[in-house]
Amino acid sequence: MMATDTNSENIPSSPLSNIVTPTINIVSTAKDGPCSVDALGNLPIPPPPVSSSLSSSSLSSSSSSQRTIVIGIEGSANKVGVGVLVYDHRNRTYETLANPRKTFVPKTGEGFLPRETAWHHQFHVVALVKAALSEAFPLHTIDEATSMLSGICFTKGPGMGGPLRSCAIAARTLSLLWNIPLVGVNHCVGHIEMGRVSTGCSDPVVLYVSGGNTQVIAYSDRTYRIFGETIDIAIGNCLDRFARAIGLSNDPSPGYNIELEARKPGARFIELPYVVKGMDVSFSGVLTYIENEARHRLVGGKGDDGKEGGGGEGGGTLTKADLCFSLQETLFAMLVEITERTMAHCGQNQVLIVGGVGCNKRLQEMMADMVRERGGTLCAMDHRYCVDNGAMIAQAGILALQHGVTTTMEDSWCTQRFRTDQVKAVWRPANTPSRQ
Repeated sequence: MMATDTNSENIPSSPLSNIVTPTINIVSTAKDGPCSVDALGNLPIPPPPVSSSLSSSSLSSSSSSQRTIVIGIEGSANKVGVGVLVYDHRNRTYETLANPRKTFVPKTGEGFLPRETAWHHQFHVVALVKAALSEAFPLHTIDEATSMLSGICFTKGPGMGGPLRSCAIAARTLSLLWNIPLVGVNHCVGHIEMGRVSTGCSDPVVLYVSGGNTQVIAYSDRTYRIFGETIDIAIGNCLDRFARAIGLSNDPSPGYNIELEARKPGARFIELPYVVKGMDVSFSGVLTYIENEARHRLVGGKGDDGKEGGGGEGGGTLTKADLCFSLQETLFAMLVEITERTMAHCGQNQVLIVGGVGCNKRLQEMMADMVRERGGTLCAMDHRYCVDNGAMIAQAGILALQHGVTTTMEDSWCTQRFRTDQVKAVWRPANTPSRQ
């Protein structure tokens, strides 16, 4: 997305236009055109509200041009992103104007820790804000661009404490600096609303799969209800830990490198534990089992006795491709099963996959097969919007802002635990037309 000079110094106490930030090369990070709201079935959008003393100048400047523009800051895990999003009142469309992000990539065999990840976000967030504004408003100065903004949206949770705090502080600082209201956003709802708008699906069953979350969700009574979820670790965490166990790189992501291994010709399937408990799933036991298989049966691996090939019975008979293929097939089959049950229970015929694991092509293929057999449709996205990004926070934030929701400075804290079903989706009707 962007090239940065990691030796540059960041000085957060200066005005934004004077801050010394990493050197950036501005490239296009928003490839899609406007997305119509007509298919979404949301409540009518009222005129831009003036709900805060901070908001009057910024909202009036946006409404005068029949546009509402917000900036979104995401940094709940190892990615920090800034998105700029506009709503055109005349054409009734949302459009992402810019969506740059940076990823903290630890060494092979290591995960990302909160403190180092927070430092990464602190170093890059100002440069990303400047890059996003420069891309979104190429003919304007930073000061002119900020005068067009109606809100600053930020991830309130869930996520890792240090990274969340780093981005929340950045959002608060910009709110005070630019005199623009804050909008706190639930990270999970950000994924869902980005998916709904970008794919045009109105009322889907949502499979939310990422490094920190695994949930099957359906909407009812202005709340995204969780029908099934993991009872231990998230699927992305399971994949990441197994990638570390067999020495796969973290660049660009361990889950993607597992996907590449699983695609290799000749990959064989081995039976793994299949743990579905009602509507919930469990991944920790599957991970323990396959890590043990890797220690004892992986070609070139070492068993508990330190011998090449595992040293145990059947040692050295499996490749990384075999293990990655088997793990993907097993975990994804579990997810397809509970998603299909939710579809049957809710009478839905659309499935939307969101979250970082959602851009896995094999998961999309398996889900598409199931949905097709039921006469439904699958709505899926690529890495631009599945993976954590600032535009998704801007999308959920602008929907809340347009219906009068802002976040006071006193309430702009962030939290590691913020469930999807704790949010009131005030922009959606109490019941969808198909189920009224």
